[in-house]
Amino acid sequence: MNKEFYTAQDLADKLQVNIMTIYRYIKAHKIRAHKIGKEFRIGKSEFEIFLKKTTIK
Repeated sequence: MNKEFYTAQDLADKLQVNIMTIYRYIKAHKIRAHKIGKEFRIGKSEFEIFLKKTTIK
């Protein structure tokens, strides 16, 4: 099982938003994340699900 994970900072850079925005998404359960130590890790598949949910139709 080979999963790829992003840090909150990785996603903030990728989406060009402040890292606090990513933390708010995690707290609001918009993005599922795993807390390892003091940092959050977001799976690549979880990020893709988040993007699909936020797409304007």
